[in-house]
Amino acid sequence: MNKDSGELKEYQPLLKDFKEPPQQIKVPSKSLLLAVWAAGIGGTFQYGYNISIINAPTKAVQNFINQTWTERYNTEISTQVLTLLWSTIVSIFTLGGLVGASVGGTLAIRFGRKGTLLFNNTFALLAAFFMGLSYPASSFELLIVGRFLTGVNAGIAICVQPLYIGEIAPRALRGAMAMGTSIFITGGILTGQVIGLNELLGKEAYWPILLSTICIPAIMQLLTLPWFPESPRYLLIDRGDDVACRKALMWFHGPDKYHGEKEDMETERISALGIKPKKPWELFTDTSLRWQLLTLFMIHTFQQLNGINAIYFYADYVFNQAGIPANKIPYATVGTGACECITALTCGLLIESLGRRALIIGGYTLMSVCCVCFTITLTFQESSPWVPYLSMVCVFAFILSFGLGPGGVTNILTTELFTQTDRAAAYMIGGSINWMAFFFIGMIFPFIVNGLKQYCFLVFLVICCLVATYIFFVVPETKNKTFLEIQNEFHSKKKLVAANGTEGPLLSTPM
Repeated sequence: MNKDSGELKEYQPLLKDFKEPPQQIKVPSKSLLLAVWAAGIGGTFQYGYNISIINAPTKAVQNFINQTWTERYNTEISTQVLTLLWSTIVSIFTLGGLVGASVGGTLAIRFGRKGTLLFNNTFALLAAFFMGLSYPASSFELLIVGRFLTGVNAGIAICVQPLYIGEIAPRALRGAMAMGTSIFITGGILTGQVIGLNELLGKEAYWPILLSTICIPAIMQLLTLPWFPESPRYLLIDRGDDVACRKALMWFHGPDKYHGEKEDMETERISALGIKPKKPWELFTDTSLRWQLLTLFMIHTFQQLNGINAIYFYADYVFNQAGIPANKIPYATVGTGACECITALTCGLLIESLGRRALIIGGYTLMSVCCVCFTITLTFQESSPWVPYLSMVCVFAFILSFGLGPGGVTNILTTELFTQTDRAAAYMIGGSINWMAFFFIGMIFPFIVNGLKQYCFLVFLVICCLVATYIFFVVPETKNKTFLEIQNEFHSKKKLVAANGTEGPLLSTPM
């Protein structure tokens, strides 16, 4: 027996190599998936839903404004004033979003990630109340108030929801689970497009009900999210509550699988001892975060300025030129929303295998190619009957490229480039940049289109190429790394640059 036992020990390494089953693909637990759903349905889903829901009742709301004005002042409203009021109703959403993003990180530190998401539903419920009351009260001013509140709701949600999801996700699935942010945004856009069809709530008489439906996701979140724990990372590092953190980890990962995540959190907690969560302006004074902040500025600014808004602007024109009847174009538009939603799901499946860099660089590169092709097809749009169909292909290809790259990866990088004490402030900065760029492109875009026509896509071509080049040289791969490892990688690069005596581009790590 002893001899046999010794022989077995001698060959044990070889036997292990032959008998060990192949590694299975990790999947999140049901608790994690349900928590992501509960956070998303009243979070970034509202952002996407409120972007698209306002398109369907355009004519109906304008008629309501005209009717209300006539009843008040016994005269018809001028075209200029009507345009101004409608533009205010639409664009006030972005200003509300800027306000929400500016306070979202502070609320997340004070009330927790989950607590802030629950409190945020107050703005959605008030907005639904005001917009639903606007018609019986004959007050278009209530629409402006309601849209501002929806913007505040969306600004807080897009800041805090990625924080919550990124902090409850296990390291190996952090990218795939953080894609829930983009999936819910695109799902909200698609849902808004579908609900706005004439067969549902798109008829003129239903517009107050249509705009009030934003209360439904808010109520669903209020009923579901309280059943899930607060972010374990927030409980341990920000609150110092080890018992609550351990319970939350066991809830999300199971009693036998949470130890690795706990060790990562403990390491980060020790490194953050004595350091309070930073304010946004404190990040700008921290020279060790210079490259992370520059990256944050680049990816959030150019997520809005990369041409995706121009594609949606030209979509109706392209569909019309392709011979699609005007009353069928809304269904083709639903197709673009479905395309973006499917792409977000695909990105979620690929991000842990291909990595963040490959997807975002590849996405911007494909968008650059689409910009060239779309410029050519729009230039020769009327030269042949088949050219408009090539333009349709470019529309869907651009949306696919955006969803696979910047649309999906941007928020994940914001989570991963910063540690716990910096992350909430980073989301406040990133969210504010995003909303300001959103407002800027909304203001300047009509002038770009009117001045350059289809050649505006050459501007977007330059932007996409610049971002792809910057990410290639500066941003390391963050897949399956702890937040401290990512931070140390930036610090080591900074030391390398300083040692070389140059401030040129940083070398990227291998993909």
